[in-house]
Amino acid sequence: MAEYILKKTEGRAKRAEYRTVHGTVQTPVFMNVGTVAAIKGAVSTEDLERIGTQIELSNTYHLHVRPGDEVVKKLGGLHRFMSWNRPILTDSGGFQVFSLAGLRQIREEGVTFRSHIDGRRIFMGPEESMQIQSNLASTIAMAFDECPSSMAERSYVQKSVDRTTRWLKRCQIKMAELNEREDTINRQQLLFGINQGAVFPDIRTEHARQIRELGLDGYAVGGLAVGETHEQMYDILDHVVPELPQDKPTYLMGVGTPANIIEGVYRGVDFFDCVYPSRNGRHGHVYTRTGHLNLFNARYETDDRPIEEGCGCPACARYSRAYIRHLLKAKEMLGMRLCVLHNLYFYNHLMEEIRLALDEGRFAAFRKKALEDLESGER
Repeated sequence: MAEYILKKTEGRAKRAEYRTVHGTVQTPVFMNVGTVAAIKGAVSTEDLERIGTQIELSNTYHLHVRPGDEVVKKLGGLHRFMSWNRPILTDSGGFQVFSLAGLRQIREEGVTFRSHIDGRRIFMGPEESMQIQSNLASTIAMAFDECPSSMAERSYVQKSVDRTTRWLKRCQIKMAELNEREDTINRQQLLFGINQGAVFPDIRTEHARQIRELGLDGYAVGGLAVGETHEQMYDILDHVVPELPQDKPTYLMGVGTPANIIEGVYRGVDFFDCVYPSRNGRHGHVYTRTGHLNLFNARYETDDRPIEEGCGCPACARYSRAYIRHLLKAKEMLGMRLCVLHNLYFYNHLMEEIRLALDEGRFAAFRKKALEDLESGER
């Protein structure tokens, strides 16, 4: 089983390491998002190792639809399939079922929906999600939940959260059963539960209290960064995180900007993931300590500086803003790839700086300066 070792705290911020069957993760950590077992932008497994990726995130729904989780199992599980020997977290597919699948029917048993690839009818509930994730053999499996809209009525959110709790208990039972099977690839697969409740602090808090009693391997806060303000998100974290076990990892799902991450760490979050670095990179938007740049802007046409001075990423080590802009304008894949590599390196390196600041007891000063710098730069 996994071991979470809390090494240091500063206020509510935590510095820890999480020891798993696939290696140790130093936290706080940003998980690089490879939805279909690959980072969009022609980024290879070797690239991920080179830019300091500790943990990769893939998606249950997408891999179930294509190539099929049974195919991945036959090929030895996700680690062998994508040639990655460090930890992998698989999202349960719940968010995608509710956001991508179009027509769907929610029942106590689970959700019936149509694939966004070929329209075929699929049923997924807690047991199905656990089975798929077991076939994928990820390090960490996420519980199957419903992610209600932040705009949903209070009465609906409460019913949804109650059902998510019942589903979580079913996930726990199924996971225990799967980890006993002889044909299970990773019999030490971990299960994280997910806190929901939209923007209602009292529903969120009560749900956190309920799920912390289940003795899970970790706890996530879901359903944020889906339309609410940053202030609302931080308020929810202020209510929820203190209710979750300090001796287990806390994961803020789908978040976010560099500033969001710094503020999440400040509030006690260990794990983060977000598609921003890769998605924005594919559109020529790159991150720096002083904000982000849009390399499509004409001002960079003859700019022979790297994206960021002093950056150790493969793009900045060799190429200029002008050259990368040219590649982007010419629709050459290399331009997109270099931007994605830079952004992922930036996020991974930001987490290294956060961990060092916590190690040295200066996170408060780091947070203040980093947030000021992010607000100061060109756009």
